[in-house]
Amino acid sequence: MQTLFSSPTPAAHHGVLAAAASGLSQFITHQGGDSERVFGMSGINPDLLGNPTMSLSLVNYCRVMEVAAKHSGIDNFGLYYGKQFKPQSLGLLGYIGICSSTLEQALRNVVRAFPYHQHDTFVQLVDKGESWQLHYQVRHGAILQRRQDAELTLCMFLNLIRHALGSHWAPKEVHFEHPRPAAWHEHCKVFDAPIWFDQPTNCLVIPKSDGSRSMPESDPMLLTVTQDAIRQLNYQVSTQPFVDQIRAQVQLAIGEGEPDLETIADQLAMTPWSLQRRLRQEGMSFSGVVDHVRGEMAMCYLQQPQLSVTDMALLLGYSEVSAFSRAFKRWFGTSPRQWRRSQTEKYFADTSMIL
Repeated sequence: MQTLFSSPTPAAHHGVLAAAASGLSQFITHQGGDSERVFGMSGINPDLLGNPTMSLSLVNYCRVMEVAAKHSGIDNFGLYYGKQFKPQSLGLLGYIGICSSTLEQALRNVVRAFPYHQHDTFVQLVDKGESWQLHYQVRHGAILQRRQDAELTLCMFLNLIRHALGSHWAPKEVHFEHPRPAAWHEHCKVFDAPIWFDQPTNCLVIPKSDGSRSMPESDPMLLTVTQDAIRQLNYQVSTQPFVDQIRAQVQLAIGEGEPDLETIADQLAMTPWSLQRRLRQEGMSFSGVVDHVRGEMAMCYLQQPQLSVTDMALLLGYSEVSAFSRAFKRWFGTSPRQWRRSQTEKYFADTSMIL
């Protein structure tokens, strides 16, 4: 496996340019949501959205997509928002792709520029022989719910490629790291490709033969200007807290089983002893962080009705459902099935009051 381009690890930053939310207020309203309420619940200042080079908190940006999905009642909100998202609306990053000479060059340039557009994010273009894999994954420990952002972003990449190859172009495969949603057939329609869920990263598989196609609006001068401009914006964001860096690595490892202290320390370029010492200074332990992250992820999964308790146990790295149920009762004082039952009863009680 040969890596063509890999974005540098921007561990000291955690922002996203406001261009990534272009037209979001109107789209929320069009989907039947209350944009003012959604922005308020997400900590987004709508005044920032009018300037595509302003920086938004990445935590708030991912949250606003999840909140919008919940309050509009559109479970595939990110997918549909991304489907209509034109490359030009993505601001500097979009024009870097559009102004490139060929599709291959556009992919390379976008991967290079992505760390300036959005931080605490893994983006990589990997050579797999006859195809490329374009990987994407948010890596911020305070962000657990990332499904809507992932579907939105892969749609943004899809639309950039279709800008060169036409609206009927389709990738060979599409991978998502989150579990399969209820209306997953809609994903197959949007991408016109096989969709795989519960994967290590979010990814588009792109035939190499398509890379030589010219970008229809190639502009070398404007490309240089936009590349210089996006690099000048890198001062706007701040350091991700140390504990969130650990949480991010634990989240990535947890589906494979019990997160390993030595492996997590190595990912952060630390010794296990140094990592434990830093956590003690924060009044925490490594096992406590792992346990807390598992509890938060369990609560996120429980709100996805298509997932069985067995599915959740596997996603959280438990080899037996009984071990997951014991842990859940320790966290929340009830079993996963009882919690779900109580939420269903509460929903019907609230509905009957409305009727």
